[in-house]
Amino acid sequence: MNSFLRLRKLLTFSVLTGIILTAATGSFAEWQGDLQYKPSPENLKARAWFQDAKFGLFIHWGVYSLLSKGEWVMNNDKMTYNEYRKLPARFNPVRFDPDEWCRMAKDAGMKYITITSKHHDGFAIFDSKVSDYDIVDSTPYGKDILKMLADACTRHGLKLFFYHSQLDWRHPDYFPLGRTGQNSGRPQSGDWIAYLDYMNTQLEELCTNYGTIGGIWFDGMWDKPDADWQLAKTYRLIHKLQPQAMVGSNHHVTPFKGEDFQMFEKGLPGRDPYNKDSGISDLPLETCETMNRSWGYNANDKNFKSTKELIQYLVKAAGNNANFLLNVGPKPDGTIQEEFKTRLAEMGAWLRVNSESIYGTSGGPIPPQSWGVATRTKGTIYLHVLTDEDTVIAVPNLKTTVHSITLIDGTKVAFEKTDLGILLKIPEKRDPYDTVLVVK
Repeated sequence: MNSFLRLRKLLTFSVLTGIILTAATGSFAEWQGDLQYKPSPENLKARAWFQDAKFGLFIHWGVYSLLSKGEWVMNNDKMTYNEYRKLPARFNPVRFDPDEWCRMAKDAGMKYITITSKHHDGFAIFDSKVSDYDIVDSTPYGKDILKMLADACTRHGLKLFFYHSQLDWRHPDYFPLGRTGQNSGRPQSGDWIAYLDYMNTQLEELCTNYGTIGGIWFDGMWDKPDADWQLAKTYRLIHKLQPQAMVGSNHHVTPFKGEDFQMFEKGLPGRDPYNKDSGISDLPLETCETMNRSWGYNANDKNFKSTKELIQYLVKAAGNNANFLLNVGPKPDGTIQEEFKTRLAEMGAWLRVNSESIYGTSGGPIPPQSWGVATRTKGTIYLHVLTDEDTVIAVPNLKTTVHSITLIDGTKVAFEKTDLGILLKIPEKRDPYDTVLVVK
């Protein structure tokens, strides 16, 4: 046997052995993804847009809002599906106004909306032809919320993404059961491939019936991380139907081939509580966070973050080269809590003054400092001073010639160049949320 054939045989044996060992050790997920994926020109253009967008609205909404305990109430209260399925008959969000939602998002400075098409409870808030467990067939409301919102987003110039749960606490073919939903009363049997076909058919509906979409925001794979999710088939379906659509997954591990952005839950890139050694990829980045502690509507959750906290989170996300996806959980009648609306309006007012330091920027050129973060565009660096007590800050060497430093309104700022960087004196006129210094 010549050396080439010996090498090929050894390589084949190694690959097969690796697959066998991987399956045996319960790490099959590491092999998943669309290994043949090559982003289309439309997708690369969408990634560039996403990088510049910086701010989006996350919406967690479904029949769980009726119980006012958040979106995990079925699991947390150990409800069976027979108990939970009584909710759709009471879900009638007659005060839902998609144009009002879009105006609220735009006034806040947001560029896109990501809404739950189906959460872990399995209930779809769109008209699905493969299930009657949806808003059109199972509620007195009887209207396709996603279609109404998609049309409104088009009118208001917002991109629309769909959050879709791969996990399903209701579907009988979601078997073997995962880590959650153990008390739903599902049968102890099922056809896993049939479930994946069901999920893909609903995704095909989302990619076919709602115009041009921004992308799909997956969640729930962590419930069965070692299952064969057949991601390549799912990702190829989405990219075929909507070449520009960005695919991302909240699976808390290093992004798989075929994904177009990396997300972090309730933490800045590399510092959220869920991602374990996943690192920060070269894909566009996004971090999502709640205004209180809940994603879905929770009447008892009064732990609202202040406008200052939210603005500073947005700024820190931009300084870490990431978008900020900020969540609201609408009430069962379709209205948004006043606390949420107030904070969004105040964030929008701040952004209208400081927009150039956020939109279209990338993080850096210096890493986050004790006093704040930096963002940049071509020819300009923005220093975001987030502390109230510092009157003088030290800025590491920017490795560029500095011609001037001003506040965002043009007020000159005194500075001194040193061998190690720049010393800046912060003017007395400070922004209560973020004093932005413009370095030319």
